Amino acid sequence: MNAAFTETRIQAEADEPEDQLWYGAGGPRRRQWWRHFSWRELLWGLLLPKQRQRILPTLPGLVLLVLILAIGLAAYNTGNNILFITLALLLASLVLSGVLALCNLAGTEWRLRAEPPFRVGQEALVVVELRNRKRVLPTYALWFDVEARLSGAQTRLLLSRRLEVGGTDRLEWSYRPVRRGAERIELAGVGSLFPFGFLRKTLGTAVEREVKVWPARVSSHFGGAVAARFQLESEEVARPGWGSDLLGLRRYRSGDSHRHIHWKASARLRQLLVRQNATEGAQTFALWLDPVATLWPRPEQFELLCSFAGSLAEDLFRLGRLDSVTVAGEPPLLVRRIRDVETWLDRLALLQPETVARRRTNPRRRGALLTFEPDGERGICARLGNEIAARV
Repeated sequence: MNAAFTETRIQAEADEPEDQLWYGAGGPRRRQWWRHFSWRELLWGLLLPKQRQRILPTLPGLVLLVLILAIGLAAYNTGNNILFITLALLLASLVLSGVLALCNLAGTEWRLRAEPPFRVGQEALVVVELRNRKRVLPTYALWFDVEARLSGAQTRLLLSRRLEVGGTDRLEWSYRPVRRGAERIELAGVGSLFPFGFLRKTLGTAVEREVKVWPARVSSHFGGAVAARFQLESEEVARPGWGSDLLGLRRYRSGDSHRHIHWKASARLRQLLVRQNATEGAQTFALWLDPVATLWPRPEQFELLCSFAGSLAEDLFRLGRLDSVTVAGEPPLLVRRIRDVETWLDRLALLQPETVARRRTNPRRRGALLTFEPDGERGICARLGNEIAARV
């Protein structure tokens, strides 16, 4: 029974991801609650509930309490049985409201999910998933207080629909992160006004998720005479790909696009053949970033640096021109798929100016080296050798 006043974890298997765990007001052994029942714990749970676990009267509940007090005094002074019966009915409704609120929360489970990506200035989605494990009673009128600590945003999500027995539902919250870094999304509390609205039953939770907020995207101009000098124009390379020149034919394999089938050759040889063209190759680039504080003394300029480094990496990856990314003193990260770009953005989300300069080593790379330097008091530029290739 004490599990009704404490937050307990449901299905806490060691190999289950944290965001897949269900939480709720009932313990995992609800059928055998009598084995763990303690009157002492129940009494102390009622008199001194834990933090954020309260049963407080609402405004209609306060009016009801004043009315009960007035009717009780009148019944005591007059000895009228009708007043005593009215007093008993009002007290019973108040007690019944608390019991039904407790039953409404019992057997209801929830979990908090943060759906990436989280990026400064862009909509981020936080989801509270619900399910009703009760066998008889549905769940009504719950609310969930959700907070984003780094951004300072908070909201209250309301369950306006009836959650049937065995049913599931989800409540969504969209907000815009305002700062990059490690964002902590917390489910601060769960409450219920069911059934009469006289009492506000609040249950504290310990559910939180930590996500990385990527720096904001910025637009920059990359190209011009410097880019042309480094052969940004496409060059045909004699290796399999989907360029414009035919390299050869091969047999059709499951998963190949039908648009690449060479129908004339297939009809002549009586088997499906696929065009194998030469791929298009171009000069690639390696990004190198030095976070030393003496180079970036202004916090707003350092934030712009993180945004510029992330946006430039994304743009070059879309063009197929990104070879690797490196923070000074760390091993280079070879970029081969979109997950590598996301890893780079995760690194930039937590990057801070460093007071001690790291040893500047020449990273292993195949592409031209792009370095970042301040451009005036507020701007940032990316250099190819001694010339500026991009700025923001």
